[in-house]
Amino acid sequence: MASNLKLYSNILMVLASLLLGFQCKNDSTSERPNIVWIIAEDIGPALGCYGDSAAITPNIDKMAAAGLVYDKVYAVAPICSPSRSTLATGLYPTHVGTHPLRSETIFPDELKTMPELFREAGYFTSLFGKTDYNFDPVGLWEYWEKDEKPWNKRKKDQPFLSVFTLNQTHEGRGNSYEKYMETLKDLPDFPLGKLRDIVLPPAYPQTEEARLLWSRYYDLITVLDHKVGTLLKNLEDDGLMENTIVFFFSDHGFGMPGFKRWLNEGGLKVPLVIYVPDKFKYLVENNPGSINSDLVSFADFVPTALGLAGIDVPDYMQGSNFANIPSPEKRKYVFASRDRADNAYELSRAIRDERYMYIRNYMPHLPAIQIGKIFSNEKEAYALLHRNYAQGTLPEPGIQMYRAKDAEELYDLTEDPWQLVNLATLPEYDAKKESLKKELQKHIISTGDLAFLPESEINLRARGKAPWYLTRDKGKYNIDRIFNAAQKAGFASEDEIEAMLNDPDSGVKYWGIIALWQLPTVPVSRFYKKLHRAMMDKSPSVSIAAAEWLYHNFEFRDALQCLLDFLDHEEATVRLEAARAIELLPLANHDLKNIQQTIQYNLQKYKAEDGAAYPYSDYNFASFISWSLESLLMDSLTTL
Repeated sequence: MASNLKLYSNILMVLASLLLGFQCKNDSTSERPNIVWIIAEDIGPALGCYGDSAAITPNIDKMAAAGLVYDKVYAVAPICSPSRSTLATGLYPTHVGTHPLRSETIFPDELKTMPELFREAGYFTSLFGKTDYNFDPVGLWEYWEKDEKPWNKRKKDQPFLSVFTLNQTHEGRGNSYEKYMETLKDLPDFPLGKLRDIVLPPAYPQTEEARLLWSRYYDLITVLDHKVGTLLKNLEDDGLMENTIVFFFSDHGFGMPGFKRWLNEGGLKVPLVIYVPDKFKYLVENNPGSINSDLVSFADFVPTALGLAGIDVPDYMQGSNFANIPSPEKRKYVFASRDRADNAYELSRAIRDERYMYIRNYMPHLPAIQIGKIFSNEKEAYALLHRNYAQGTLPEPGIQMYRAKDAEELYDLTEDPWQLVNLATLPEYDAKKESLKKELQKHIISTGDLAFLPESEINLRARGKAPWYLTRDKGKYNIDRIFNAAQKAGFASEDEIEAMLNDPDSGVKYWGIIALWQLPTVPVSRFYKKLHRAMMDKSPSVSIAAAEWLYHNFEFRDALQCLLDFLDHEEATVRLEAARAIELLPLANHDLKNIQQTIQYNLQKYKAEDGAAYPYSDYNFASFISWSLESLLMDSLTTL
C-alpha cells in the first residue's frame, strides 16, 4: 500500500514537472515575431554571400552570416506584377487571373491577402514602395507610406509586418546611363563606375562595352545593399532586431535581356536571405551562415510568413511553409509561367526539379525578342544586342533569342546552367521529359490555369466578376478541353486543326488558329474559308487571331479593317489585342499610309491631360495600346 502511494506520488510529481515545463515553454514562445520583408527589384543571386566575387554587398553578407541563405528559390514568373501578386496572396497568378503584366483584375472577396490576414491576427501592417499586384491594393495595408521606420506608427508592443520594396536595381536604372548616375549620386565613397571581373552571359558579345553595362548593374546592387543596411540599422537602433525575422529577396531575375521576361533559370532564380533572432530559432532551421538547397517557390512565402507568426494558413493557399520545424514541407518541383508583358503576348510554362527544367512554349512561333517598345533600343542592353545582331557579331545563344522557339525545352541545370543545349529531342532524355511534362500538366489542371483563355475572353466570360470564379465553373471554362487543344500547339496535324476550328468553344477555336502558325507550309485551299468565317466569330479573340493570320498570309484588306474596327471595342483587353496584332502585321506601304488617320485618332483617346508628367492617361492599357499604335504611326510616316 505504502509502495503504491509512493509510486502514485512519484507519478504526480512527474506529471506536475511536465505540466510546469509545458507552461514555461508556452510562456517563452507566446511572443510573436515581427516580420520584415525587404524586396529588391530585378536581380538574381549576385551577392557576396552567394559566392559572387564581383559583388560588393557587405550589409546583406553580414545578414547572411548571422542567418540562412537559400540557393534554390524561384519566382512564379520572370516579371514583377505576376510574381508580386503571389507574394501578396499565396496563390499562383494564373489561378486568380493576375498573370499578365499589367492588368486590372478583380480579386475575389472570398480570398484574403497576406496583409489582411496579419491585420486580423492583431499585427500592424505597413508597406514602403509599390504594390503592382495586378489588382486594387487600396485598403489592404494599414500604413502605406515611404517611411523607413513604419513600426513607430503602431500601438505599444504591437507586433508588425513591414514590407519594403526597393527600386535601386530596377531594369530602367540598369539600362539608362542617366538613371544609373542619378541612383549613384548618394554613394560617392564607393569604388563604382569601373569594370568588374564579371562572367558575361554567353548570349552577350564578349566585349568591354557589354562588361561595362553589366558592371554598372553590379554598382546598382551595391547601392541597394547600402539601403538594406539602412533598414537593418533602423531596426537595430530601435531595439527590434532581436524580435524581428527579416527576409531579403528579389522579385525575379536581372532586368536584362535573357533574364527578365525569360522563362528560364536567369529570369526565375532569386536570392533569399533570412535572419532569425535567437529567441525565434525554434521556428526555423537556423544555423548561422548555412546554405539551404531545398526548392522554394514564391507560392510558399505567404504560408511561411503566416506560419512564423503563428497564424493559420488558409486551405486555399497553394504553397507550403518551407521553414516549418521540425519537418519542413519539402518541394519536389517549382512551377512558373510567362504571359503577356506590357503589349507583347506570350504563353509558356515551366517546371523545375532538383536538376532539370522543362519548358513548354505554347506560342513557339513568337521569338523571345519580339518587335515592340519593351525590346527596343530605348534600353541600352537591347540596343547592344540589336547592333551586334545586325552586324553579325552576336554569339549564337544571342541569335537564338531572335528566332522562333522550340515547342519543348529540357535542360540539365547541373551540366548546363546557361541552358544552351536543349535535350528535349534526345531519346535518352525522353523519360525525364515525359515525367516533368506530366507533373506540369497536373499542375496546370489542378490550379485552373486561366491563361489558356485569351485575356479578353477571360474578362468577357467573367462578366464583371473576378476571373477566379471561372476556375470553379466548367460551364464557363472547361480547362480540360481547352488545355487539350493548347497542348497541340507546335505538334498539331491539319486534321486536328480543322477539328479545333469547328469546335463550338471559342477557347478551343482560338488554339486552332494559334496552331496554324506552326505548320511548315500555309494550307491555303483547306483553311482560307474557315479563317474567313472565324474572322466573323462572336469571340473577339478568335476574330482578331483569324484576321491577323489572314492578312499576314494574304494581305487580305478586310482582315485589316476587322482589326481596326476592334480598336473601338468597349473592352480594353480587346483593343490591346487588336492594336498588337496590327503592329505585328507586315503591312503593305499603301495600307500603312491609309491607316495613318485612324491611328492618330485612336492615339488621342489615350493621351494624358496637358501638363501631365506622364504622356498617357494610365500606366496600363492606355500605355500599352499607345505603344503599339505609335509604332504604326512611325512606320506610316517613314513610308510617306
